[in-house]
Amino acid sequence: MAAVIEVENLVKRYKELVALDHFNLTIQEGEIFGLLGPNGSGKTTAISAILSLLKYDKGRIRVFGKQMRPDSYDSKREIGVVLQNVAVFQELTVYENIDYFCGLYIRDKETRRNYTEEAIRFAGLDEFRRFYPKKLSGGLLRRLNIACGIAHKPKLIFFDEPTVAVDPQSRNHILEGIVELNRQGATIVYTSHYMEEVEQICTRIAIMDKGQNIAIGTKEELKKMIKNTETVTVEVSGLDEAQLSGFRDLEHAYEAVCAEGRLCIRFCGGAQNLIHVLERLSSEEIPFGRVYTELPTLNDVFLEITGKQLRDQG
Repeated sequence: MAAVIEVENLVKRYKELVALDHFNLTIQEGEIFGLLGPNGSGKTTAISAILSLLKYDKGRIRVFGKQMRPDSYDSKREIGVVLQNVAVFQELTVYENIDYFCGLYIRDKETRRNYTEEAIRFAGLDEFRRFYPKKLSGGLLRRLNIACGIAHKPKLIFFDEPTVAVDPQSRNHILEGIVELNRQGATIVYTSHYMEEVEQICTRIAIMDKGQNIAIGTKEELKKMIKNTETVTVEVSGLDEAQLSGFRDLEHAYEAVCAEGRLCIRFCGGAQNLIHVLERLSSEEIPFGRVYTELPTLNDVFLEITGKQLRDQG
């Protein structure tokens, strides 16, 4: 399968700050590719460089197999961008907004009209076609933003935080829509701070930090990169240090902490961890309540790889 995006050794500096540090990325045709990273990791800079919206100091970018430049209009016609900040005209209706953005790429009036109608149906905006943006809810406004970005049927679509501040129904509609666009043939680049969304829809994921790709793979491959493979949690009234030490000594356990009535034991490997915990509780005659086990999530991977300290906005 052909590569839609190829980025090689990309360097971008802002005076003393190195925003992209020999950044490399390849995205194949037909992927839903998740691009993750803490604030200031270089995600926005990387996307802006790929779209040729800013100059970079070193490296090479190819989109659809061609060098990407500011005047690469043929390539740009095949790209759709849905930004986090809603970018529509307040003085135009829903229909007029979608028709306008579609018309930037599609000159034939009949084709443009058909594409606009398809985008309205796709976004579930048919009954709101005569509404002005200020009359729409946050979720509907997001859907209008998406419809404007995809009306011209692009082959490559960038989604930047498309579900921020929307209700669960609209979020589900948006995610299902993205999967459907992919099914129809579009390659998707998706950024979000909602890890469960990325885990739900992305076929491959890259985690960026300090201007570099520090991990890349499927969600299953990424989960294998971290130490934790299972966490067993037990509701207990309290444990003394000797009892806690006994749980730390369990096979494959590497951490056991007890706080606020909950004992958490983290394991690296092992298939019988829950049984070993229950056996220890029984042999020590420790009264307990609910017991549950959790496998690592993408959020666990993200925090372990990038660190848990808060980052500045940017």
